[in-house]
Amino acid sequence: MENFSFHNPTRIHFGRGQIAALAQELPADARVLLLAGGGSIKQNGVYDQVKKALGARVTHEFFGVEANPDYDTLMQAVAICRREKLDWVLPVGGGSVLDGAKFVAAATPYAGDPWEILTTRAAKVQGALAIGAVLTLPATGSEANSFAVISRRSIKEKLAFGSPHTFPRFSILDPETTFSLPARQIANGIGDAFCHVMEQYLTYPADAAVQDRFAEGLLRTLVEVAPRSLSEPTHYATRANFIWAATWALNGWIGAGVPQDWATHMIGHELTALHGIDHARTLAIVLPSLLQNQRAAKRAKLLQYAERVWDLRDGSEDARIDAAIAKTRAFYEALGIKTRLSDYGVRIETAAEVARRLQARGMAKLGERGEITPAKVEEILRAAA
Repeated sequence: MENFSFHNPTRIHFGRGQIAALAQELPADARVLLLAGGGSIKQNGVYDQVKKALGARVTHEFFGVEANPDYDTLMQAVAICRREKLDWVLPVGGGSVLDGAKFVAAATPYAGDPWEILTTRAAKVQGALAIGAVLTLPATGSEANSFAVISRRSIKEKLAFGSPHTFPRFSILDPETTFSLPARQIANGIGDAFCHVMEQYLTYPADAAVQDRFAEGLLRTLVEVAPRSLSEPTHYATRANFIWAATWALNGWIGAGVPQDWATHMIGHELTALHGIDHARTLAIVLPSLLQNQRAAKRAKLLQYAERVWDLRDGSEDARIDAAIAKTRAFYEALGIKTRLSDYGVRIETAAEVARRLQARGMAKLGERGEITPAKVEEILRAAA
């Protein structure tokens, strides 16, 4: 484990009825943009709770943030913040709404072209509006980190950014707000969180016993809660453990001081940009094939993963690795998430296109060792066909 610094300023309010904490967290004179998706929060009672907690504070609302939030949509919200001189952004929704809020918060005071925030990896972000969050869909961990992924459908781009200025000041996690979610969204959330842990864990040994055991505990928790979270959507304890696991999967702790991969995400982003596939489903396509492609480089961690997460201890080392990768694919399939490009009507030719796009972005050395070249990317996707 290498030397590292770690900082996460987000305060978490977890449990039933915690939306009321907005009244204490937001200054009385806050000028707030309430940011949301398609309007489901008005059907499940969340909106009413938020409005009650906001009280008399100046509040403007912007609905319509998409899954994989779109740059052009978010710029409409930026215009409201600038025109009305708002100083807080309050996303109420899932990871896409939270990601969108981070971009809106950073873009509102930005002096240049806001697209630069994404294309220069936020190097020029010097400040942002304050952000609070009410999470209604667990998946991305965006409620407890400073990162966001934004799409620009008009030019088929999907890019990430992060800044110390875009940590939520606070986040509210009430498991009951997730009870009415469709099974597809819950499955996506579980699959997304699982891959977040894998990207930070399944690399090479780094003498980081605490991070490893924590990561393995999160993976096992997600595997254990997945069936009941889908079959009994109103079971509070199950949903609470899923939400907490998803938050810890990407709040920075398990990745502190250890090598990280993220190639699965970079490849997956291109599949979403090109073909509109749900983010979590792109990860399910890429991850098993990437593990197979990189089995030599990841051998030690694959064997550890096989034993500690899937209880695979018998047979040869290669047989255990094969079984662990098969278990990973089966986990996604059991969630109802297909793991082949052909399942989504995507032709094998997309493999070369994704490799070309990553090369053009300067992403020619992906993975924890920088050994996943565009040629390797093409191999991984061809194997996922």
